[in-house]
Amino acid sequence: MTKRRAFDGRSRTVGWLKVTLPLIALGLLSTLFLVSNRIDPDTAVRSSQVDVESRLREPRLTNPTYAGTTTDGSAITIQATEARSAQKTGAPSTTMDVTASITTLAGARTDLRSDKALFNDEKNVLHLTGNVQIADTKGYRLSTETLDANLSRTEYASPGPVKGTGPIGQITANSMALISNPNADGSYLLVFNGRVKLIYQPQ
Repeated sequence: MTKRRAFDGRSRTVGWLKVTLPLIALGLLSTLFLVSNRIDPDTAVRSSQVDVESRLREPRLTNPTYAGTTTDGSAITIQATEARSAQKTGAPSTTMDVTASITTLAGARTDLRSDKALFNDEKNVLHLTGNVQIADTKGYRLSTETLDANLSRTEYASPGPVKGTGPIGQITANSMALISNPNADGSYLLVFNGRVKLIYQPQ
């Protein structure tokens, strides 16, 4: 009789544990969800409104790409991480982290890069500023602080100091310009002006 009562007691205990243990587990899980970080809807709405208001004040494009052709047949592509439209009529739009390439009909290519650029829609000129890098298929690797690239025809110019390397050595000059070759249609000349210094380095 005593053994029977002990067995019944253990059975009841096991039965209670089968019910209470899952309930305890559910309670712990509920506590974890309640204590965990919550998203404040009001804060989320405020942050969203700030971003929207900023976009409305300064409309911008992310990762824009421009592609076109000059009047003399060169292909131009321009990419940037961000572009902001002009705030006033006639003012230039702004692009950041700009890369551009110009490929002539003969296949000569020039790659340009700068930290920033201003696009003048009226003159169709891209004004690159800040760590401007120039590289072309003829072997020139040049740097300057400002450069104006004409998007209507194949030409660009740097009004400030230029330095770098060319096919025959190191070059420094007060200014530089790419112009069409008057003696050969479809070809172009890279002209250095001012105090030009060349350190010849034979191959």
